[in-house]
Amino acid sequence: MPIQVTCPSCLSRFSVSDKFAGKKGPCPKCKKQISVPLKTDEIVIHAPRDDAPKDSKGQSVLKPIKRTETRVTRRGVIVTTVTILAMLVAAVVLRSLGPVPWWAVVVGALVVAPPAIWAAYAFSRDSELAPLVGAELRNRLLILTPIFACLWLLYAFVPVYVLDLNTTSEMPLFMAGVMLVVILLIGAFAATNALELEFSGGLVVSGLYIVSALILALIAGVQLASMDGKRKSPERELLLDPQPAAMHMPGDAEKTRQLQPLSGGSVR
Repeated sequence: MPIQVTCPSCLSRFSVSDKFAGKKGPCPKCKKQISVPLKTDEIVIHAPRDDAPKDSKGQSVLKPIKRTETRVTRRGVIVTTVTILAMLVAAVVLRSLGPVPWWAVVVGALVVAPPAIWAAYAFSRDSELAPLVGAELRNRLLILTPIFACLWLLYAFVPVYVLDLNTTSEMPLFMAGVMLVVILLIGAFAATNALELEFSGGLVVSGLYIVSALILALIAGVQLASMDGKRKSPERELLLDPQPAAMHMPGDAEKTRQLQPLSGGSVR
């Protein structure tokens, strides 16, 4: 078996007979002396052992596992689309009816979570890993839904308590922006752990939910911050009733004029 030799001077590669193993000789290109390596110095790469069961023709009876691509199903797209349209219609109806009751806000925060989380997870997950499907994905969505809905409790009550506001409609725009960033990060942390995502994927899931909820709230007429950036001053209550004006008789004016002193004089 020929031996592969590489000249250290000109880096030429050539083969020599194994009878020259361990001997020296000139390089056929640069004519410098080189040493032919021994047979024991050769690196032999062996094929991996195949201990799998085989048929009579020597072919493996085991079939390779093919990767199954998980794609967005038509049913999932239809359900998500119908849910979004229903929520838009409900928001428009609530706006036409007047002030939105608190229970409608709670229901909206819960209903918008599953489709928003599912849609964001579909394109933010790692394609190299097996996706969450079926009951496992459903259970994790049910866990994230109340967590995401509770984020709005933080948004509503923390600034009201800290700034001593009456309602969230008095919240300054700067404070509203800070609270949105806070609940975005909290939601991203929850989505990262529940859906086994990178933190960037968790931000996508949390961000899509918050944006969807904000759009529906604006359509429904829910005021989440002070649009003019100013806090409304509380109305002052009148604690004491003004004293009633004194009743004057027709002759009182005449007596009053007589009692008033003239300028420069005195009353006699």
